[in-house]
Amino acid sequence: MAGNPFFAPSSLPYELPPFAEIREEHYLPAFERGMAEQLAEVDAIAGNSEPPTFDNTIAALERSGRILDRTATAFFTVAASNTSDGIMEIEKEISPQLTRHMDAIRLNRALWARIKQVSSADPEESWLLEKYRDDFIRAGADLSEPEQDRLRELNEELSKLSTEFAQSLLKASTESALVVEDPKELDGFDQAKIESLLKDGKYVLPLLNFTDQPGLAQLTDREVRRRLYELSVGRAPGNFRLAARMAALRAERAALLGFPNHAAYVVADQTAKTVEAVEEMLGQLVGPAVRNARKEAEELTAQAGFEVEPWDWSYYSEKVRQARYDFDAGAMRPYFELNRVYRDGIFFAAEKLYGVTFTERPDLGGYHPDVTVFEVFNEDGSRLGLFVLDPYARATKRGGAWMNNLVDQSFLFGLRPVVINNLNVTKPASGPTLLTYDEVNTAFHEFGHALHGLFSQVRFPRVSGTSVPRDFVEYPSQVNEMWTTWPEVLANYAKHHETGEPMPAELVEKLQAAEKFNQGFKTVEYLAATLLDWAWHRLAPGETVDDPEAFEAAALEAAQIAVPQVRPRYRTNYFAHIFSGGYSAGYYSYIWSEVLDAESVEWFKENGGLTRANGDHFRRELLSRGGSLDPLTAFRNFRGREPSIQPLLARRGLD
Repeated sequence: MAGNPFFAPSSLPYELPPFAEIREEHYLPAFERGMAEQLAEVDAIAGNSEPPTFDNTIAALERSGRILDRTATAFFTVAASNTSDGIMEIEKEISPQLTRHMDAIRLNRALWARIKQVSSADPEESWLLEKYRDDFIRAGADLSEPEQDRLRELNEELSKLSTEFAQSLLKASTESALVVEDPKELDGFDQAKIESLLKDGKYVLPLLNFTDQPGLAQLTDREVRRRLYELSVGRAPGNFRLAARMAALRAERAALLGFPNHAAYVVADQTAKTVEAVEEMLGQLVGPAVRNARKEAEELTAQAGFEVEPWDWSYYSEKVRQARYDFDAGAMRPYFELNRVYRDGIFFAAEKLYGVTFTERPDLGGYHPDVTVFEVFNEDGSRLGLFVLDPYARATKRGGAWMNNLVDQSFLFGLRPVVINNLNVTKPASGPTLLTYDEVNTAFHEFGHALHGLFSQVRFPRVSGTSVPRDFVEYPSQVNEMWTTWPEVLANYAKHHETGEPMPAELVEKLQAAEKFNQGFKTVEYLAATLLDWAWHRLAPGETVDDPEAFEAAALEAAQIAVPQVRPRYRTNYFAHIFSGGYSAGYYSYIWSEVLDAESVEWFKENGGLTRANGDHFRRELLSRGGSLDPLTAFRNFRGREPSIQPLLARRGLD
């Protein structure tokens, strides 16, 4: 394995992982060597005879594990975006090993003793030092030997279960696809969409990651809608058992670490700090959201002429939307061509705000032919980093949309950032890729995460880019959504893919008039998932759940969020965010971040909108800081005051 590409830094620009050179057989040897090398480095730090200093302890830890970091970054990127049977087998094998490896570092008593003696007057060093101390305490560094042994067992089992949950869901989302033989059953889809679903003589509509499948708004055949909906909510039934086991193990682990439940353990490390703060915020939203949803249900029932079921909601809400606002969301698709959305919309807005420009690099590739790489430059021509785009859905890719770093920016290593955005847009059989409005908004959202990574200007990789609390990380990305319909931006990219004609002004006006429509449904759907997450992670130590589906129903009733026609955005069996994606007891973070987002959108509007001065202020005070200071301090430095929930309530029509 002398030629293993992970054993030395990549020779590609910005140290982009050399995906063309990486083969499956490279991963395990690189993981093994990377873990062994880092443990040797940690032992050297812990056994250093010199007095502990920031440089010989904390900075030394930041420098450790470079082979492991390169390997894990490339591997988990491929595992999420272009997996295979071989990759999934490696993932099953390596995930518990990585958990044991991290425990070996954070439960190293000699290392912990040194960390406790370090001090620094430098603000960024002091902040990083506190992050390390929190990491070690929360990982069990102060526990007794028997307690640490049990903690290791819990961590390893949770790692295995998380991988099993994710792989089961990926498999089920393909196996549970809606399959029809007669294209007439797909009435409501346009011809290009129908053609894109043709596989081996049948039409296959794969499931996306959430309950309310997009096809439910378009399919005219009620029975087909019902089938699609029931496939969606019933997929991966074995995951109920996995979820219940994981929730019980997390509760036991929280108790070991001195917390009453897993939610309290998670939130203590977030900007919210306490479960009471989260519940107070959610409590302000549940009542207005449920009232709005019930009113909307009455309107839909009147439109349909019968009591609507969950599989009817999206279809008839579109009917009501069209009747009330004369707005057809499908009429926008011809104006949203994928390449133009990015080049003339997303990139255009970034250039106006921040002065950055994007140049495609066809000489640089990814792990799949659909991946495109762009080099990013500052206004003065200096190099900023790379932006990697993987827009299309495929059977080997997990659902949803996400951003991650392929290379963390840090002055410590002299590295510029490489960030990737993954979407799940259906690739057409031929012709242009036309997006829905929601897909365009998602693209702007994920690019907000990308900007957070690209603009990072920090010394240490531990606090680079989006390395911030979960309930803060969605905030900059949500702010970037505001440019989706900003007049100057929209006019530049929303052009008919055949004629080049701009989107009619009246269509834009109808969109904006209709934006608060169906907010009861959207807010209840989201809050139901949030409160379901919360219920699973408020379990007391020793409390077990024998019937997860009954527990789910009871939890929604207890939270007063149970609306019969509106199911949670994610049910337990496919709630990947919390059972395999790092958001356990953290799904509330989207709405928590939206409070900050709504405040920031108001600030941009009050100060002239799409201007370099505004962009530079947001970049300087917030985006560039990564996790190198308290996130709410960064928000106050940007906004000039404490956040208020009122702008959010007004935005959602819940005031």
